[in-house]
Amino acid sequence: MAKLPDFEGLAIFAKVVELRSFAAAAGELALSKATVSKAVSRLEERLGARLFNRTSRRLALTDAGQKLSGRAERLLADGEAAESEALAQSVAPRGLVRLAVPMTFGVKAVAPILPEFFRQYPDVAVDLHLSDAMVDLIGEGFDVGLRIASLPDSSLIARRLCAMPRYTVASAAYLKRHGRPMHPMHLAQHRCLGYAYLSTPDVWHYINARGEQVSVRPGGPLRVNNGEALLPAVIAGLGIADLPDFIVGDAIASGEVEVILKDWKQTEGAVHLVTPPGGPRPARVEVLADFLAKHFAKAKRLKSPRRA
Repeated sequence: MAKLPDFEGLAIFAKVVELRSFAAAAGELALSKATVSKAVSRLEERLGARLFNRTSRRLALTDAGQKLSGRAERLLADGEAAESEALAQSVAPRGLVRLAVPMTFGVKAVAPILPEFFRQYPDVAVDLHLSDAMVDLIGEGFDVGLRIASLPDSSLIARRLCAMPRYTVASAAYLKRHGRPMHPMHLAQHRCLGYAYLSTPDVWHYINARGEQVSVRPGGPLRVNNGEALLPAVIAGLGIADLPDFIVGDAIASGEVEVILKDWKQTEGAVHLVTPPGGPRPARVEVLADFLAKHFAKAKRLKSPRRA
């Protein structure tokens, strides 16, 4: 396998040529004079040619050094420019951020606020990935994700933004035909509509104010992988569903559905901002994360927009 070029040696050689002094180069690079001298000697040994004629008073390039100096100077300049550009991008918000968000929440709550973000940060672009599936942020190369759940332990860095209550709901027509369940265990005798991406989609867990916990296995004619797709079926009286406030809040307010089992609730989730672990994040990621955090921290109730 071919060796990589001695980039460090070439850069130090270019700095010595620029300043015409080993001592001056060492001072500017914050290196010892011995380190600078060894780097140049290492480069000469590798190339099989002397690069400088050195006397106690004078430093002059040899023919080989003269031929190499131009390329070495360009290499040093390119390296400094690349580093400066990278540092600038890490300070100034610029570039692409890949953001993963649940489908309905992304459409209703995130997409409407992105124009304001772009007004504040015109040099940042967002690749908004909408899916209710639990994406692998690290494996799929996402910078930031929003998740609505009681988060399990993971290696991701999580920041809680706001609460997200859930409600067990049914239409008045369904309750008139099938009766009103008064206890979570009664759901086993009802038509329940399921959401595939709950942490335990086959089991609904409830708790009341006294701390009593109940788990029930609901069954019914419909399961979906997007929560909003359940709402028309609930309104039409097809069955009972458990939905987050941002999906069902307006339907509750309008009377299209009503909350049942008011003395019980499923484990209340929250909106979390999650990021992969690691060192400092680029400025473009930081500003988007802070923008989302500030917006949703101020939102006392996240809900779907009013329908006309």
